[in-house]
Amino acid sequence: MAKQTQHHGRAWYVLHTYSGYEDNVCRNLKQRIESMDMQDLIFDVMVPTEKRIKIKGGKRVVVEERIYPGYVLVDMIVTDASWYVVRNTPNVTGFIGLGTTPTPIDPAEIQILKKRMGVAEPKFKIDVRAGDSVKITEGPFKDFDGKIQEIDEEKGKVKVLVSIFGRETPVELDFLQIKKI
Repeated sequence: MAKQTQHHGRAWYVLHTYSGYEDNVCRNLKQRIESMDMQDLIFDVMVPTEKRIKIKGGKRVVVEERIYPGYVLVDMIVTDASWYVVRNTPNVTGFIGLGTTPTPIDPAEIQILKKRMGVAEPKFKIDVRAGDSVKITEGPFKDFDGKIQEIDEEKGKVKVLVSIFGRETPVELDFLQIKKI
């Protein structure tokens, strides 16, 4: 009696890949699904990415960053045949699961992930919190030190308390005009 792979019905599973090969695995797997006629068992492959704003050369650029480097998600029904196709895709190094059984991801997690991926307005990548000390790097208050009073993630602005003539004065600045001390 051949051991049958446990049958969960359709679900999303997580594959491990060599870091940097996520897109390559995604492309390869999509080709294999076609060439091996697996469309009725393997429905979708995705590399979760989100848009982030970073500063390059003093300019704001939008970059796509992988949310989970080294992982690829597959929407499929696990059978011996479909699992064989996925597992033997070049650069797939493993999967999330117990022993030899892949573990499906909670559908709620997938919804959250898809929301993050679908966000049209990228988030500012900012690593400061209210209360942090910062140095102002440009503008009329260049070289002043201050403390962050509040942060507006959406607009990419911060309010910094700066001591001017001995008085704490709130100054509104762009994230790009400060750096953490």
